[in-house]
Amino acid sequence: MACRAVLELAAAEPMLHGRSKCCERMLVLDTAELSVRMPTMRIETVFLFDLDGTLVDSVYQHVLAWREALDEEGIDLSIWRIHRKIGMSGGLFTNQLLRETGVEINPERVDRLRRRHAEAFLRHAVEIRPLPGACDLMAALSGSGTRWAIATSGRMETVAPSLSALGVDPAKTFVVTRDQVKYAKPDPDLFLAAAERLGVPIETAVVIGDSIWDMLAARRCRALGVGLLSGGYGLEELERSGAARVYEDPADLLEHLDEVGGRR
Repeated sequence: MACRAVLELAAAEPMLHGRSKCCERMLVLDTAELSVRMPTMRIETVFLFDLDGTLVDSVYQHVLAWREALDEEGIDLSIWRIHRKIGMSGGLFTNQLLRETGVEINPERVDRLRRRHAEAFLRHAVEIRPLPGACDLMAALSGSGTRWAIATSGRMETVAPSLSALGVDPAKTFVVTRDQVKYAKPDPDLFLAAAERLGVPIETAVVIGDSIWDMLAARRCRALGVGLLSGGYGLEELERSGAARVYEDPADLLEHLDEVGGRR
């Protein structure tokens, strides 16, 4: 190589007036001959979004829907306790119901609860709105060529109104729902499936979520978890669950997108 040859020649030639003849020759060598080409390596950052409380203001509609479903089944559970369970899988939800109420939760009752929740939620769906900055955030990512997907614990029957409020067409955007994976959050299946749809390693993904269940799932699959306060969980809770950064809502995240590897 040119650089190696120059170094060897410099070592062989005697010094003249404090510098070698070779050093004088180096001054006129084409700098391109001395450059060492290094391969450019870059990790493509992708974003995986939760839906309820992250992109749409729908957490409390879910809380009220679950309250109605539980009331119809004669199960008494305070609203604040219901809120703490939004975002987790239905299986974990029912397990916690059993622990907290002592009520028997058999498969038939689980199915009735799910159906009654879906029916009640759809009655509240007209109230759903995008969270501040959500549409701008998705547009900014798409505009910069940054790929993204949505991964939600909701089933398509309850997810559809939220996607409509965002103007997201699941035929054109990668959307992974509870119907498509074996386990939901805090298991990482949803995020793993979303990364697979995008064709990238999960380790290159930034998971954006509002609940501790999102952060726990992100941590389990070695993605970078970024929390939002727009779903009702606190800063410390999200950080203890693994959030590397926490922002107020999608608008705040958009203002600081470069801090988590995004581009505008």
